[in-house]
Amino acid sequence: MSSTTAEEHVNKDDFSDTNEREKGSREDFPERDTPSPAAPPPPPQAANPWHPSQFPDGGLQAWLVVAGSFCFVFCSFGWINCIGIFQDFYQQNYLSNYSPSDIAWIASLEIFVMLFGGIIVGRVVDNYGPRWPFVFGSLIHVFGLMMLSLSTKYYQIILSQGICSPIGISLIFTPAMSCPNTWFLRNRGYAIGVVAAGSSLGGVIFPIMFSHLLTEVGFPWSIRICAFLILAMLAFGCAVTKSRMPPYPQPLSLMAYIRPFKEVPYLLTTIAGCLFYFGLFLPINYIAVQASTEFHMDPNLVQYLIPILNAASLFGRILPGWVSDRVGRFNTISAMGFLSGILCLALWLPARGNAPLIVFSALYGFSCGAFVSIIPALVAQISDVKEIGLRIGLQFASLSIPSLVANPIGGAFISLDNGGYSDMQIWCGVVMLAGSIMFVCARCSISGPKLAVAV
Repeated sequence: MSSTTAEEHVNKDDFSDTNEREKGSREDFPERDTPSPAAPPPPPQAANPWHPSQFPDGGLQAWLVVAGSFCFVFCSFGWINCIGIFQDFYQQNYLSNYSPSDIAWIASLEIFVMLFGGIIVGRVVDNYGPRWPFVFGSLIHVFGLMMLSLSTKYYQIILSQGICSPIGISLIFTPAMSCPNTWFLRNRGYAIGVVAAGSSLGGVIFPIMFSHLLTEVGFPWSIRICAFLILAMLAFGCAVTKSRMPPYPQPLSLMAYIRPFKEVPYLLTTIAGCLFYFGLFLPINYIAVQASTEFHMDPNLVQYLIPILNAASLFGRILPGWVSDRVGRFNTISAMGFLSGILCLALWLPARGNAPLIVFSALYGFSCGAFVSIIPALVAQISDVKEIGLRIGLQFASLSIPSLVANPIGGAFISLDNGGYSDMQIWCGVVMLAGSIMFVCARCSISGPKLAVAV
């Protein structure tokens, strides 16, 4: 028992000494008693670029994108807005032995190819970004114009101006209308309006430029000089225009093209746009020819009709876009659509002289300009921003069908009316009013019949 007690005593003393040594050690090195620091917090997750709070709605980069997109639209839709000048020139020169309806197929093919290509280009932009469509589109557009400068036959003009150049235009126009949507949310209508104003300014500058060059250097060099200007502006656009959203690759699926039409607002908006497009380009395409052939307007004045229309359209793209951000985009496009249809029936149809045609050109340019600027903002408003390229491209592809046949239908009405324009003018006004009614239906499918709602 005693040995056990001694052993226990020795062990206790040892433990006591050990405890004293540990106590001294803690006093000498107090940091050893400090708990280990907590693990560093995880790095903050990157903000979701698709979240509404991430849209800058301004800033240098955003407005540079608007400037670049403006240049793209100036060189694409702005060039196509010259169709009235070419219709008049071809009827009196290269293609004088062709009917107005035959010549109108050139402009119709331009618009069709430009818009229909959106069904492919929109998907490419969503999956891979807009950079390469911009580059290849610029080269193809300029190449087509250079080939047009060498063309004198109907089939040559169809291939160069009606097919090749519009393929390039499609590659730049669709992403140019999509990219600003990724930078702006609250001011989207205004930003798209500024971009779409490029088509109006192009429609002012190119006809005047082409008409003056035509008398000084002839058709081939007139086209080449316009092509060099376009090349310079497209180079600037390629340098500054980009999407804020990263590419969002998705497998190619037929349902991706069908699914949007299962949504009632998107379907009604598409139907409304198609009806409106049956009449939209008829005044632009035929008013200069009507002034020359029916009213014998001075050629020096005729060449300014299309620029007057497009100059007014410049304000019609920006101002309604700004208003639409405040009172609703569907409300604005419905009102401007009704105004366009009424102008065709109440002013263009009874016009019997130069002054009414000039007034109509200005007022119609302002009213129809809203359609081009607001329609991409409408699609963005009712769509997932991740699919913005696809849905805007699909909308443009749908609009390409009436664009293809609208001008030839107008030419057929003129032929059936023995060179008169009344039947075509009535058709133009009626289809635009029908489209406006469908825009109202699309609005009601979103918010119901309440009037005092910004939709």
